[in-house]
Amino acid sequence: MNRTPHGWARVPVLAAALLGTAGAQDLGAYRQLAGNLDGAVRARAESAQAALARLDAATQALTLLKPTLRNRQLAAGLDDAMSSARAALARTPAELEAQVMLARGLMRKALYDQTLAQLVAGPANGTAQLQLLTREFGLSPEGTKAVMTENKTGHAERVAWRLQRAAASRVLSSLKATRPERTTASYVSLARATSWFTVLQDTAGSSGLKVSQFGDALRQLTSGQTTELAASLGVLRQGASALVASLVPEPRAITRRPQASGGDATPAVVVRAPVAVDSARSSVAGTPVTAGITQSADASPLYAALGRALAAAGHGDNAAARTELARATVALADVPASLRTARGYTDLVFNITAAQSRTALRVSDVQALIGQAANLEAAAAGRAPSTLDAVSGSVARSFSGWLRVLVFLLLAALAAVPLYLLNLAFGARNTYWRAVMVGTGLLLLPVFLEGVFGLLGALGDVSGAGALRGAANVTLSQGAYGLPVWALLCAVAIALMSYGFRGLCQQFGLMGSVGAARHPTQSGLEWDEDL
Repeated sequence: MNRTPHGWARVPVLAAALLGTAGAQDLGAYRQLAGNLDGAVRARAESAQAALARLDAATQALTLLKPTLRNRQLAAGLDDAMSSARAALARTPAELEAQVMLARGLMRKALYDQTLAQLVAGPANGTAQLQLLTREFGLSPEGTKAVMTENKTGHAERVAWRLQRAAASRVLSSLKATRPERTTASYVSLARATSWFTVLQDTAGSSGLKVSQFGDALRQLTSGQTTELAASLGVLRQGASALVASLVPEPRAITRRPQASGGDATPAVVVRAPVAVDSARSSVAGTPVTAGITQSADASPLYAALGRALAAAGHGDNAAARTELARATVALADVPASLRTARGYTDLVFNITAAQSRTALRVSDVQALIGQAANLEAAAAGRAPSTLDAVSGSVARSFSGWLRVLVFLLLAALAAVPLYLLNLAFGARNTYWRAVMVGTGLLLLPVFLEGVFGLLGALGDVSGAGALRGAANVTLSQGAYGLPVWALLCAVAIALMSYGFRGLCQQFGLMGSVGAARHPTQSGLEWDEDL
């Protein structure tokens, strides 16, 4: 490797002799990925669902981009960053913004490495990528023009120098904007500095700075360790200042080695490949996800929070249930990486988040969330998930809240129709018909209770009236106590209807003694004559 006094070895790209022209990225997919990630941040302020749609589109774009990424570690880092961004949706917009910035840093790193490798092989190879790279690094029109001119003249070292200088200045400015305090502004500024340093992590003039130092500072900030954070920021600012100073002198022109006889011309500038990508994946992509909290070995905290939410919803205390669901959201963000990357994780995050704001929260809603959590564990372990739990989760998303309340209210109103028609058609003078009518009413009573008291409970949930909030406890679907009550109602209804229909059969001579058939009661004659 040729080294100049001003460090051409700073350029952290793979050797062109190893990559050749195969280093071209899918620029269309890159632009789609960048646009959708940035759009997710903007949409999160309005709607979490809209932000999820943009992240879904970003995931599709990343699928197209990954085959053209030559650094598999960076590709894996981007996968981790996308998972972290999805998890951040359940928390604050600032955390989503931080995660997106870290993902964008890995994107710039990959584009920078492959573009510089192509420029070393030949100025015309990476022109399109270089134009995109100048926009990604925010170069001014004058700086962009200078970069394109220097590329045409074969001065790849000057192209790298201008890009590195732009990134280093952003690192330093972001660090200066970070205060040693646990605030949203400091968190976003420090994440931005981490994002830009990702591009420079292999630069020889980085004065010993490492991505892990930025990750440590992020953990100190999120955990409120302001004293340690102040010390870390001092070290980071000192290193960033040294990095900026090392990039002030312009690099010297590079001489090339004579090419080997009989071989193709190969650039002599064979610069080292990135060596700190693993630390970037672990410290950059992983740090903000846990927000400074040590990950638990399993999903026990998640189940504990959901269990407490289930208990609270079981006696109509929806305020406490929502508090526990909020804790479940935090616990879900802290589950092991195997669960965060498993299929169904994003759906569970959104379902728990949606349940926190749902009116008329019921026990079945929380039970469906617990079933989804079990399915997530099964998917992470490679087992087949429960189809019943999956269906229950889908039903809870759609048939809940006010929709459920209004449907059962309508059914409760309609339940009176067959009883009215039965009384209108046969009257109430016949003892047997009265028994049939009462039995039918008992069978329909659970629907009536669900409709009326479910509505009262929902009104109490909205208004906060203590007397109404517990009205849902009268419904038979609220807890285990409803099952024996339902069984008792069914037993009485069956007995009454059996008694009634048996008496009618005796009156009509279908069963029983002949005398009963020959001498029907007066009420039976009246009903027969009317019929």
